[in-house]
Amino acid sequence: MRLTRTAGLDAFAAVAIGAAVLAVFGNAFLNYDSFYALAWGDELAHGHAPSYELPVAPTPHPLAVLAGATASPLGDNAEFVLVAAVLLALGALCVGLFRLGQELFAWPVGALAAAIVATRVPFLDFGLRGYVDLPAVALVVWAAVLEARRPRRGAAVLALLALAGLLRPEAWLLSAAYWLWLLPAHREVRARIRFAALAATAPLLWALADLLVTGDPLWSLNGTSDLAEDLGRRTGLGAVPSVLPDRLGEILRLPELIAAVLGFAAALVWMRRRALLPTALLALNGLTFLVFAVAGLPLLGRYLFLSSAVLALFAAVAVFGWWGLDPAHRARGPWRIAGTALLAVVLAFFTVQVDRLSLLRDTLDAQGRVHHDLRELADQPRARELLGRCRPAYVTTATLIPSLAYWTDSRPGQVRSARLEMPSRGGVFVAPANADAEALSRLDEREPGREVTGPPPGFRQVERNRSWVLYAGCPS
Repeated sequence: MRLTRTAGLDAFAAVAIGAAVLAVFGNAFLNYDSFYALAWGDELAHGHAPSYELPVAPTPHPLAVLAGATASPLGDNAEFVLVAAVLLALGALCVGLFRLGQELFAWPVGALAAAIVATRVPFLDFGLRGYVDLPAVALVVWAAVLEARRPRRGAAVLALLALAGLLRPEAWLLSAAYWLWLLPAHREVRARIRFAALAATAPLLWALADLLVTGDPLWSLNGTSDLAEDLGRRTGLGAVPSVLPDRLGEILRLPELIAAVLGFAAALVWMRRRALLPTALLALNGLTFLVFAVAGLPLLGRYLFLSSAVLALFAAVAVFGWWGLDPAHRARGPWRIAGTALLAVVLAFFTVQVDRLSLLRDTLDAQGRVHHDLRELADQPRARELLGRCRPAYVTTATLIPSLAYWTDSRPGQVRSARLEMPSRGGVFVAPANADAEALSRLDEREPGREVTGPPPGFRQVERNRSWVLYAGCPS
């Protein structure tokens, strides 16, 4: 009963955090990658193979596509449900960090770590845009909580890592490492085989999904590498020394990074056994980042969300780690004084963080307005009739493809980027009504193709709102 009560409190706290984030920022909508998962899931729900092979399409994540297929029958509400699920995952991540800090060090450590993550712009930004990275990190953190509560627990931890591995491949290495960690405590051959099967579940299912859809079990790997090259993103092992600290600094900011280094050092000196689990997570996530570099994959900041969460935990250790020492421990007093001073520094710099949070809200307001205007345009009776009859639809940036396809009951292949394929006749054309809408909707400054701002000759204006214009090039 106590365990059930604790789980209920944790679930309530996760929901409350997600709801609070939505209430504060007001705007939440699916990003390009996650909207593709919804559009692909809709294809799957209607008995079609997901169209993974479209130009400039993002990496497919099997569990996200399955979630899209599950949500797609909800129609217009599916987007909100998926965003709400990711915001719930953000809340679960914060609660999981609290529990991990409580289990390993002391409850104030967990509370401060959760507070740091809950106020970092990248975590909030990606939560409000529905990125799959946050559910993956939340699953890994909760796997660590289960392991902290009962070392070498086994199947439950591997199950959570397998789910995370169907969203992000970084979890594959965690599963393999955890299987090796289990071997000394489980010498029975059957147990080892069972755990190995669980550890291999995510990469095998991912490869199987790619094989069934595209005929290439390594489609996601090759496609991600090709897209990184098309978008001019930084790749390669040589970029890691400069990219890694920059990415971590963008997420946590300098005061918390310095505190994390101090907390890590203090934990290794006075709490070494307790620090082993988060240190392993940090090292394995860093190793995965290096593997991505060698494989030619983009070195994006969100691939380091797990490391950032762990570093937030160590930053909290620097401030409150003394709480977990024996009252008679000789380091407790000096650590408490140093931790209090460090907390004062972190709080002093929080005013800068408030400005960044305010800027995030303004950005989300502007991008949300453009996003909702496109949906409003697609819902106009005349526009809906044309978009359903007069195909294909052309857009000025690939960002619009999955959302416009889903809102008009089309398949993503029926919406095309005019940057890559300018229409010669027929079809409809959706263009930004002004420069602001164009800038706020662009996939990437280095998106491949030619610059396009309007339709070719022969297209006539049919519908318009403050952000978008719909042109038709087929008979009325």
